[in-house]
Amino acid sequence: MKHLYARHRLDIRPADLLHALSAMPAGDQKRAAVEVEHVWSAGGPGLACYSVRSGFHLLLKALALPRGSEVLFSAVTHPDMPRLALHHGLVPVPVDLEPATLAPRPMLVRRAITDRTRVLVVAHLFGGRVDLFELAEICRTNGILLVEDCAQAFQVPDDTGGILADVSMFSFGILKTATALGGAMLTVRKPDLLGRMRSIQQRWPVQRRAAHLKRIVQTAVFVALTRPAPYAMLARLAAALEIDFDRLVNSSARAFPAGATDDLVHSIERQPNAPLLKFMEFRFKTFDRGRLLARAAAGEELASILPAGLHVGGLAPDHTHWLFPIVAERPDELIELARAAGFDAARAASSVKAVSAPAGRPELEPACALSVMSRLVFLPAYPELPQGSLETLASALEGHEVHAYATR
Repeated sequence: MKHLYARHRLDIRPADLLHALSAMPAGDQKRAAVEVEHVWSAGGPGLACYSVRSGFHLLLKALALPRGSEVLFSAVTHPDMPRLALHHGLVPVPVDLEPATLAPRPMLVRRAITDRTRVLVVAHLFGGRVDLFELAEICRTNGILLVEDCAQAFQVPDDTGGILADVSMFSFGILKTATALGGAMLTVRKPDLLGRMRSIQQRWPVQRRAAHLKRIVQTAVFVALTRPAPYAMLARLAAALEIDFDRLVNSSARAFPAGATDDLVHSIERQPNAPLLKFMEFRFKTFDRGRLLARAAAGEELASILPAGLHVGGLAPDHTHWLFPIVAERPDELIELARAAGFDAARAASSVKAVSAPAGRPELEPACALSVMSRLVFLPAYPELPQGSLETLASALEGHEVHAYATR
């Protein structure tokens, strides 16, 4: 295996990393925050944060909900989101998904609501978007705050979230579209709530510059090593040293601790520093829409040549294919077939997980989400792959038993 195409291609160029370095001397953090928020939403409800985790933690602090209040989550989401809800004394409650769109099922939202339900968090997964219309109506009728997690579904800088959501959260971490190597933008459409969140964040320490510089350097190394030839060498070296290749790749892109929740909270209670804020602003102003359209086209092409129903979430509206997930009966076998053909498929290309039902409510266990996640495999589908690569990948997987959840 001379070449191995990485499971995910970072949405950043060497020239962008040089600009990130050039922004390191930026000094006025408050002014930088005002400027990037103005670019995000001129005169609007934007809030620049250190990360989406930081923004969600801010939101829960500002809401100050009574202990035991319930937060409904899309049944597949980043595990740190329900962890943060638990930290605030709240009860995470999953809402199972429709596999074809990966949207929470409105009927199940209604069933999950109790007199303690205060928030619904909808995650837009893998580059697809959820139609919020019916969910927003349910929230309005029941006095529930609607939050959309758009970390995996950023499309254009002037898309600051759906107007039906009370809060929209966008991430610009290392793996995300238009990555700024960190940072997040929140659109908070309730002025009083935005004011409380801003006041809390101003009491947090500012991110250390050394941490941002370290991330720039780490990203440069990551970009270099995920080129096809060095990536294949890295995979062979990991095998020779009996190192878990998936764990090695995923840990290199992790920005926050995976251990105790208190450690997570301590690490996210930060304000973004001026260099990060200036780099975010630069990324918004120089957004590469052409690459996003090419990535969406690559995902559509791969979906068209794979067996019908294999692509989980493929019927979600406005899909840009940030990741390309499929469901297989024997995931590890499929991954080996893909890697033998030179493509790094993976089971852990994204850190999302299924949310378990709370104690005493077993009827809410998200059976569909748990089943899908147990068989999920991510395939590379991005515009930098050589012409004909998607056909080669699809051919390599022919004959493998798959499970067409997306048509159920």
